[in-house]
Amino acid sequence: MQLFYTPDIDAASSTYYLSEEESKHCIKVLRLQAGDQVQLIDGKGSFYTAAIVDAHPKKTKLQVVSIQSDFQKRNHYLHIAIAPTKNIERLEWFLEKATEIGIDEISLIICQRSERKEAKAERLNKIITSAIKQSIKAWHPVLNEPVALNKLMSAPFEGQKFIAHCEDSDKFALKSELKPLGRYLILIGPEGDFTPKEIDDALNNGFKAITLGESRLRTETAALEACFEVNFLNRV
Repeated sequence: MQLFYTPDIDAASSTYYLSEEESKHCIKVLRLQAGDQVQLIDGKGSFYTAAIVDAHPKKTKLQVVSIQSDFQKRNHYLHIAIAPTKNIERLEWFLEKATEIGIDEISLIICQRSERKEAKAERLNKIITSAIKQSIKAWHPVLNEPVALNKLMSAPFEGQKFIAHCEDSDKFALKSELKPLGRYLILIGPEGDFTPKEIDDALNNGFKAITLGESRLRTETAALEACFEVNFLNRV
């Protein structure tokens, strides 16, 4: 399967031109020719099958053959807010794997103990795009700009809200609290964890404290564990 990410495609049009970058990859690298079929995803849930009409290395023309709307749409909505890791490669790893497993939205949160307060959105989005192509997903997760933790916590969210932390206090297992087929927002803190005040503020803003197991996990591992658990618990 030759899959291309085409966020600007118009479902109402029967033809589409690949970008210069994608055209070069299609014709020069993959060596596809007129008559060959390719698949397209728009990142908004539509999966297209198209045929090459003009195998131009800079502007390949395609004829749309079929469209599948809401392709493999999941039965829940997952938003993970994670503190960017000091080693950016660990955050990139999380984004890649979480996209492959299934996630809808990612927010980068700046906490009191954060060691990194910025990240290059363009590079991170490229990693997400590569992952949806690899895992054949038609939905492109939303990556939000870095935001202060208190601002995100106080923002409206319709659904269940959780905060995962390592403090010695009352916490619940995610599997005992999560209601299937819902919307979820999960907070994952920095390497040094959330501060006690941040945890209290989260609880006061309607978040429920959860544990992700007995082991003390790295930030990116905890976030991926939460992602996996939510997807697993929604297999109904």
